[in-house]
Amino acid sequence: MEKTTPEQTETRHWYAVHTYSGYEDAVSRYLKQRIESLGVEDKIFNVIVPKEKKVKIKNGRRTVVDEKIYPGYVLVDMVMGPDTWYIVRNTPRVTGFVRADTTTPTPLSKAEVDSLMAKMTGEEPSFRIDYKAGDLVRITDGPFKDADAKISEVDEARGRVKVLVSIFGRDTAVEIDALQVKKI
Repeated sequence: MEKTTPEQTETRHWYAVHTYSGYEDAVSRYLKQRIESLGVEDKIFNVIVPKEKKVKIKNGRRTVVDEKIYPGYVLVDMVMGPDTWYIVRNTPRVTGFVRADTTTPTPLSKAEVDSLMAKMTGEEPSFRIDYKAGDLVRITDGPFKDADAKISEVDEARGRVKVLVSIFGRDTAVEIDALQVKKI
């Protein structure tokens, strides 16, 4: 890539671009292809779909998945001008820039961009258990699905909770993943 001139770095900002929901990765690909084919690498520098790693339960197992932070949005690092505005705006499946008024797109603040980048670079997804002993919960997955239970123990390190489920009129302790319960 070419070096940027001082006047370009003054007007270089991150902008949020609204897309059809579910087409964020496609818009990112299309836009990168257009930047390369039109030779505007010196005006449009980076295109990203903001994603973070999250822990989910799939088929009874914990998996780490990339989840979009803002579905329907792509972030573009660029120097705003009529030519770059036109290139981004006329990319397939782009509906427009996020704006404060009707004529000019509003750039994201440095604080907003920094917090987004920090979320995206998180190596290992952190998982906090927001339950404590005595909380009433509903089991959302597994053999006791839709049963109401009461938390008796919380194992933060392993991400598991021990709940008391009423089976045949008696409370029975069952240890399950903390992602398999929700507060009532």
